[in-house]
Amino acid sequence: METQENINTLNDLLHVVYDRLKGFEQVEGKVWEVDADLKRSYEDITSQSKIMKNELIDLISEKGGKAQDNPSLSGTLHRTWIDIKNGFTVDSLQRLTLNDVLFGEKAAIQIYQEALDSGTLDQGSRSIVSEQLKKIKDSAHYFQGVLDNYKSN
Repeated sequence: METQENINTLNDLLHVVYDRLKGFEQVEGKVWEVDADLKRSYEDITSQSKIMKNELIDLISEKGGKAQDNPSLSGTLHRTWIDIKNGFTVDSLQRLTLNDVLFGEKAAIQIYQEALDSGTLDQGSRSIVSEQLKKIKDSAHYFQGVLDNYKSN
């Protein structure tokens, strides 16, 4: 396994975490402010994402790489599309926002799983990435439950 491949994969995941943080920032006032429980969970998940970001930066640095600490182009385009779409909708803003968050979490899960399946991560990186994937899956499960609750009301 090449160290540079490992670094590249970790940087790809770092982009995902940055996209996640930017996405959460974008929706911060849309749902979180009207639902106290959701706001607390949002704050926990945001803190967790910052820790994940630092873990990935540390792994990249340990391997002699340079962390690419910026969001991805696809994530930026997706957030722009969400803003445009939500500007023209008459449906529940809370439901739309939660759908968007869940979409992002599912995309993150897929990218993390692909990174683990790629064979480019060393054992130490795999362990941390696996734990981060579990946290993202837990987050997606949580947001799915909240969304289901909004749909039933």
